[in-house]
Amino acid sequence: MDSINAEDFGSRPDTQALVHGALDLSLVRIDTYNAELRDASGQGFLGDRASNRAFVEILEDWRERVRRASSGDDPLDARRPSEEISREELDSIVQEAKVYPEAAGLVQSAIEDFAQEMAVVVRRMLRLPEWHGTERIVLGGGFLSSKVGHMVIGRVGILLKAGGEPIRMVPISRHPDDAGLCGAVHLAPPEKLHQRDAILAADIGGTHMRAGLVALEQEKATDLSQAYVLATERWRHAQDQPGRDEAVERLAAMLGRLANKAKDTGLRLASFVGVGCPGVIGANGLIERGGQNLPGGDWEGSDFNFPSKLAAALPEIGGQRPVVRLHNDAVVQGLSEALNMQEVERWGILTIGTGLGNAHFTNRPQRT
Repeated sequence: MDSINAEDFGSRPDTQALVHGALDLSLVRIDTYNAELRDASGQGFLGDRASNRAFVEILEDWRERVRRASSGDDPLDARRPSEEISREELDSIVQEAKVYPEAAGLVQSAIEDFAQEMAVVVRRMLRLPEWHGTERIVLGGGFLSSKVGHMVIGRVGILLKAGGEPIRMVPISRHPDDAGLCGAVHLAPPEKLHQRDAILAADIGGTHMRAGLVALEQEKATDLSQAYVLATERWRHAQDQPGRDEAVERLAAMLGRLANKAKDTGLRLASFVGVGCPGVIGANGLIERGGQNLPGGDWEGSDFNFPSKLAAALPEIGGQRPVVRLHNDAVVQGLSEALNMQEVERWGILTIGTGLGNAHFTNRPQRT
């Protein structure tokens, strides 16, 4: 297992707040993230069994079994591959079970198998020393933006409780696309947010890249609990297959347009950009490992510093070159939920997307 945990860096809250991939933040201590559990077979990672791709493969397997037994008949339309059937369509099929009982039953079968796989992953995660004592697990990622995703959460929670694991599984409270942007406000140094109305944020995954203008709403809540995404741009880079440098330039252009929008609407924009992406993030901003699904490849290693490249490509904000701070994307999604986790001490997040992201947190006492 490869992961990053607090012991790898020690406890240095005076400096960690100002570096990339910081483990000591104002709301939480990050116990570990990016745990890569090996499959028992030795082939690949356990998290691959609980990803968007895994669900599609399970659904396709069920369809193939039905087709073999019924001369090619398929309740979900045999002409369309499973990866082309949207979550919205699957939600509608489940909703209309009275009209399409076999189609709904087929989707429910895939949900059950996927939930069983997910429960295996969660149990293995809970055995990690850094996950001992976990009281709650938040589920995030694009998979959770559907009814099917919420049904999986419910089923996994039941499986865990029935197996003696009293863990509460909860969906992330924000839309998953917004969570990956709103969490970035908790990466910003407080002085950067003083008398500011908004920040820029980005969330980079293996399929999509999102840029957002995040309103801070500090007048309503100084703890940033009311922050929300005011405007966003989204790019499905997996379709275009850009090179790495092209992807960075495209992201800078997206953020630049959002900065102009802030200026046009009279918002006082902070000279700060918070970014989440897969992988282990070094204090110097290097992606040490886990960035293999990022657009164009070759994001890892000492010859490419993504936050520095992005900062150089961005326009000045208020006469200053913006500070770009990078962290793991599951951590950033988790930060968006941290203020909702104050009644527990130890909690984790799992994000279901191109892969399975993960992070574990211990809450810090908050001033009242």
